[in-house]
Amino acid sequence: MQQPYSLKKRLIIYVSVFSMLLGCLLVFSAYRIALEEINEILDAQMQNLAERVAEHDPQPIRSEFDQHKRYHEEDLFVDVWTYQSNAHQTHQLKLLVAPQPKAGFYTHSTQQDEWHTYILPLADRQIQVSQQESVRQHLAAELASSMFIPYLVFIPFALIALGWLIQRSLNPLEKFKKELAKRDAFELSPISQMPYPEEIAPTIIEMNQLFERISLSQQEQRQFIADAAHELRTPITALNLQMQILLQKFPQDDALQNLSKGLIRIQHLVSQLLSLAKQDASVFELERKQHFDLKQVATNCVEQLVHLAMQKDVDLGMEQQQSIALYSLEPTVHSIIFNLIDNAIKYTPAQGMINVSVFEHAGQAVVQVEDSGPGIDPAFYEQIRKRFYRIYNHEEIGSGLGLAIVDKAAKHIGAELEFSKSETLGGLKVSLQIPLSES
Repeated sequence: MQQPYSLKKRLIIYVSVFSMLLGCLLVFSAYRIALEEINEILDAQMQNLAERVAEHDPQPIRSEFDQHKRYHEEDLFVDVWTYQSNAHQTHQLKLLVAPQPKAGFYTHSTQQDEWHTYILPLADRQIQVSQQESVRQHLAAELASSMFIPYLVFIPFALIALGWLIQRSLNPLEKFKKELAKRDAFELSPISQMPYPEEIAPTIIEMNQLFERISLSQQEQRQFIADAAHELRTPITALNLQMQILLQKFPQDDALQNLSKGLIRIQHLVSQLLSLAKQDASVFELERKQHFDLKQVATNCVEQLVHLAMQKDVDLGMEQQQSIALYSLEPTVHSIIFNLIDNAIKYTPAQGMINVSVFEHAGQAVVQVEDSGPGIDPAFYEQIRKRFYRIYNHEEIGSGLGLAIVDKAAKHIGAELEFSKSETLGGLKVSLQIPLSES
């Protein structure tokens, strides 16, 4: 699998390499320009020197060349020789060029170096001024390097500044990433294009279109669940009523008893599916916050479910009661507490115990439901928040939706749901922590 790469690092590397190549190109260009300028200046100097020597009726002069000495741009070799010099003499004078009919610049090579020579022929003699090509090349290289040194000194600072500019230019991508990271799984609202550059606009448009398609798909899914649950509730309720009539006539029939329990489970599942559909359809947004007493809401939930606990021979009661004024969504809080107690009754065996407590702790209102049931392994605390997840070693048959509905409702009101083992009853302890806020 190909590893992801950093666009910022790539840009910095590419720009750094480009800057170095550009520096090399600048050095080469500076060298060529400097060499041309040096040739022009020194050629004029050599021509002027030869003409001045010719004006003073020069006598034959032979220059001396020391191959161990390094010469500079001001060092010129002046030779004056007569045409009567024999070929052997000409050969011995390494710098001399054969007689030329026309004045001008000539280039020739010797064992020591390549030479650039200006020749001025006279009637009976020839004047030539010579200079090493390497001298000019060294001078051009020195000039080019002196131009490149400032570039070399400032290029690290330029690259640092360029890296900062690249990072600053890529900040919109980082902000875009953070905006997406802040969204939860159900946040499908369109992303605004205003704070981002136009290069990201096509990506934002495609993502908004994707969000729209996902939203439509989820809406169809939620509508299907709501419609199915609503259509099933009426016939199941009718069947349950008919089953109660049959049980009154045949109370000892085991098959009817099992069928009645199955219908009750189906009815409970349909009820939970309706609750789930309402949550997904954002019914919460229709509710308004109001002031209420949290203890009173919890007491109402206990009173509504006490008959169900008595049928199962479970002792359900309020242990710690503290009046807490809360400003939140009362129907949602009631639904959470109701489902937590209902879930505890379902998994608590006969002659068990369930305690409901309401108190304030660390600036939060806490509703605590603990039971004497089998409890849940801590490894499954996060799993039971998921829809349709069930722990199969539990004897009670359920749908796996109860705690998922409760967890989502708790997140909607800004509350937290925590699971732990009950120290007093030995079963599961569920703590609903609701932040206290003023109107």
